[in-house]
Amino acid sequence: MDKMTPWLAEPARTIEILQKYDFHFQKKYGQNFLIDPHVLDRIISASGVSEDDTVLEIGPGIGTLTQYLAYAARRVYAVEIDRNLIPILTGDTLKDWDNVTVINGDIMDMDLPAFVREHNDGKPVRVVANLPYYITTPILMKILESGMPCLSITVMVQAEVADRMRAEPGSKDYGALSLAVRYYSVPEIGAQVPPNCFMPRPKVGSTVISLRVRRPEERVRTADETMLSRVIRASFAQRRKTLYNGLRNSEELQCPQELAAEAIREAGLPENVRGEELSLEDFARVADILYARQRV
Repeated sequence: MDKMTPWLAEPARTIEILQKYDFHFQKKYGQNFLIDPHVLDRIISASGVSEDDTVLEIGPGIGTLTQYLAYAARRVYAVEIDRNLIPILTGDTLKDWDNVTVINGDIMDMDLPAFVREHNDGKPVRVVANLPYYITTPILMKILESGMPCLSITVMVQAEVADRMRAEPGSKDYGALSLAVRYYSVPEIGAQVPPNCFMPRPKVGSTVISLRVRRPEERVRTADETMLSRVIRASFAQRRKTLYNGLRNSEELQCPQELAAEAIREAGLPENVRGEELSLEDFARVADILYARQRV
């Protein structure tokens, strides 16, 4: 089939579809559907999707962005948790797009590496999503930590979450999410999106952010990723506490106070340093010291 032209990204058409199927927005899913064609164009541009790509879309809604992805990509797999949207997607808005497969499921329950092996012969995919605000961070961490072969992750998120994802050490937004994003990827802002681009309108602005996923050899070197993650979580568990207190108080790390002090000292850091002041490389040094001591 020759590729169709996306046609759904108009408020009147969205309203028509919702009324036709008597669809009601469910607060528990954080549903806000895009209704601005210009924003959709910006998402496609930021994602880098081309005709050779397979795309995993999370939360297609009524399929507005999905149509744009299907036009640009070789293949699209759209995972939608709300079963009430499946008849709209499969029976109406996406029924004529033969390069789209709709999956009714929860992305948090999926084995993503297995999914890519099955549906894309293990070759890297691109992830694109308009993420619900309430579960943005868990979904991002699921994707980043899964080991799924992935070229890029382009997501619409709450503006303040995008600020946290790109934050630098010492800033008020810097935290565990900033470090995870920095470890696994290189973030770049694609567009700022006001509330009037959605139906229903959210109370805050949104941001399109694209993460170019790093290859393993491009990441900060660390002896053990799990230890690095635990050290980072411990340091931000109580934000205003020092790194020393974060390490020794962490139930996950089980780090005696003498070892916490020794690790900080050997890493060349001030004894009263806070986690928000540390770079990813600093955290890796501390984590490697703790990992080595545990193996003795």
